[in-house]
Amino acid sequence: MTSTSAVNGSNIAVVPKNSGTQLGQQDFLRLMTAQLSQQDPFNPVDNQQMVAQMAQFSSLAGISETNTTLKSIADQLGAQTALLKDIKAAQIAATPTTQSTQEG
Repeated sequence: MTSTSAVNGSNIAVVPKNSGTQLGQQDFLRLMTAQLSQQDPFNPVDNQQMVAQMAQFSSLAGISETNTTLKSIADQLGAQTALLKDIKAAQIAATPTTQSTQEG
């Protein structure tokens, strides 16, 4: 099993790949703070890498929020569909059945 170091070159956190563990926003901020506090002041992390990581996390947060909103919409549509089925069933049950004769 391979693993990924969560902070460049340090032993702060190692997360196994495919372990099912997902890091959240708080974890990301904790790791970023640890990375900044542990970095060599004479050889800091490249600003472009830091900005790219923050942009990726921002995109991920937006996608996660979109997924939550879409799930909520899907749940509401499911509830409305079930309600419409109940209303239709009640209307059918309340409608008297008439027998028609076929002439011919």
